[in-house]
Amino acid sequence: MNHNISLITTIASGFGMALVFGFLAERIKMPALVGYLVAGILIGPATPGFVADVHLASQLSEIGVMLLMFGVGLHFSLNDLLAVKRLAIPGALVQMGLATVLGMGMSWWWGWSWGSALIFGLSLSCASTVVLLKALEARGVLDSMNGRIAVGWLVVEDLATVLVLVLLPPLASVLGGSSAAVAHANPLWMSIGQTLLQVFGFIALMLIVGRRVLPWLLWEVTRTGSRELFTLAVIATAIGIAYGASALFSVSFALGAFFAGTVMRESEFSHRAAQESLPLRDAFSVLFFVSVGMLFDPMILTQQPLHVLGVVAIIILGKSLAALALVLAFRYPLNTALTVAASLAQIGEFSFILAGLGLSLGLLPTEGMSLVLAGALISIALNPLLFAAVEPLRRWVLLHSALARQLEQRPDPFAELPMSTEHKYLAGQVVLVGYGRVGRRIAIALDNRSIPYVAVEQNRELVEQLRMTGTVAVSGSAADPAVLVQAHIAHAAMLVIATPDPIGARQMAETARTLNPDIEIVLRTHSENESQLLRNEGIGTVFFGEEELARGMTSHVLERFPPQPPATGKNHG
Repeated sequence: MNHNISLITTIASGFGMALVFGFLAERIKMPALVGYLVAGILIGPATPGFVADVHLASQLSEIGVMLLMFGVGLHFSLNDLLAVKRLAIPGALVQMGLATVLGMGMSWWWGWSWGSALIFGLSLSCASTVVLLKALEARGVLDSMNGRIAVGWLVVEDLATVLVLVLLPPLASVLGGSSAAVAHANPLWMSIGQTLLQVFGFIALMLIVGRRVLPWLLWEVTRTGSRELFTLAVIATAIGIAYGASALFSVSFALGAFFAGTVMRESEFSHRAAQESLPLRDAFSVLFFVSVGMLFDPMILTQQPLHVLGVVAIIILGKSLAALALVLAFRYPLNTALTVAASLAQIGEFSFILAGLGLSLGLLPTEGMSLVLAGALISIALNPLLFAAVEPLRRWVLLHSALARQLEQRPDPFAELPMSTEHKYLAGQVVLVGYGRVGRRIAIALDNRSIPYVAVEQNRELVEQLRMTGTVAVSGSAADPAVLVQAHIAHAAMLVIATPDPIGARQMAETARTLNPDIEIVLRTHSENESQLLRNEGIGTVFFGEEELARGMTSHVLERFPPQPPATGKNHG
C-alpha cells in the first residue's frame, strides 16, 4: 500500500541525523548545534543521497521558533523590555543601520544594483533570536541583566524587521524590482498605516484581553487535574496565538508567540508552563538548525570564497564591533558590551525571510540568497565559540589595555549615592542586593517597618526609577567591591543578597566581612546542594526556596491541629 509519508520521513531523518552528528560534535568538544547543521547539509538537496522535504522541514522549524519565543516570553516580560529600552531601542536600530550600510557597500563593490544591495545589507543586519536563546540558556545567563539586554535588543530588531518586511512590496518598484512582482502592491502610506494599526491592535488585544483570558484558561485546565490537558493548553496557546497573530494581524509567528508568553507570564502557572513546553521546545529547535543546513549549498564556498569571507566578516566583526561601541557609549560595563556583541555575531530566521522576499520581488539575485545562507551557517556554527570567549577576552583586554580599564572604571552617575543622602542610610542600614521579585518584597516589608536600606541593582534604568520614587539605590554589580563601598557596607547592619548567585554571593560576603567583620549576612539560593555548601562555609543565614515553602506550609498545617504524640516507625528518607 502506497502512502505519502514525507512528513514522517523528514522528522525521522532530521532527528536521527541530528542525534548522530550532534553526539559526534559533543564528543570532539564542539557545540551540538554544529552537528545539527551538518546533519541538515547531508539530508539537503545540495548533497548526494537521500533528500528530505525542505518545505516541510522549514515549516517544522517554524514551530520550533514559535515554542522558543513563547518560552522567552514566559521569562521575559514587557516590563523587562521596557527596563532596557534606553539601550535596546537606539542600540538595535543604529546597529542595524550600520550593518546594512556595510552590506550595501560590499555588494555595490561587487557591482550589484542599489536595491539589491539594500536588501542584502538588511538581511545581514538582523540576528537570530533562536540562536541567541540557545547560547544564553546553555550558559545559564538568560535571566541575568546581560541576558535581558541581549534579548531586548533582538526583540527590537525583530520588530524593526517585521516593519521592513511589510514595507518592501510597495517599495519594490522604487528599488528596481520586477513589475510582475509589485503590480498588486498597496501605496506606501497605506501599507505603513495598516502595519502600525495591525501591530498596535495585536498588542492591545493581548494586553487587554489576553492578560485576563490566558491565566483564567490555565487555571480552569489545572482544575481538571490532567497533566496532558495542561501541556496541550500551553502548546495550543503558543502555536494558536502565533498563527492568529500572523493570519489576522500580519505579525510574525515568532513575535506572536513571544507576546503570548509575556501575557501568560502573568499567570501563577507560568513556571509550570515553561517546564511542560521545554521538551517540545528543545526537539523542534533542533529541526530549526537542521532546516538551515538543508538550505545551504556547499558549492558557494568554492565558487565565491572571497564573497563568503566578506559576508562572514560583516556578520561576526562588523556587527559585533558596532554593538560593542554602542553599548560602551551608553556607559555599560565591558562584560555587557562583549555579551551583546557576541549575541549579534550571527544571522538566522529573519535573514532568510528577508532574502526570500527580496528574491520573489526580483530585488535580490540568487547569488545573494546563497551568500546569506552561507553567512548564517558559518556564523551560527561559530557563535557558541564566541560566547565562550567573552570572559577570557574581557580579562585579557583589561590586562593589556589602559583604555579598556579606563572605560571599565568610568564614573556612572548612579554608581554613587548623592551627597544629600540622609545619615540613616549610611550607618546601621540594610544593604539589599537585587531588586527583583524577591528583593522588591523585602523592600516593601522594610518600608512598612521604616527600616532604612540601600538597594544595589545592576539595571541602571531601574536604579534611576527607584531614585525618582525616593528609594536610595546604587547601580552596579555587588560582586564588585567598589559598589558595596558606595552602598556604605562598612557601616551597615545587614547585607541581604536577594539574587540566587552563589559565586557572586561569596564575593559579596568576602568584601562585606573584610570591610565590616560584624555584619550580618542573609542570602538565598535555588539549589539544595548550594544551600548546604553555603551553610557549611558559614557565610551567613541561607534561605533555600523549597525549604522555606515547606516550612511555611508545615507551620500553617500544624497550627490547625492540637499537639499529638510523636509517630514511630516511619522513615521519611
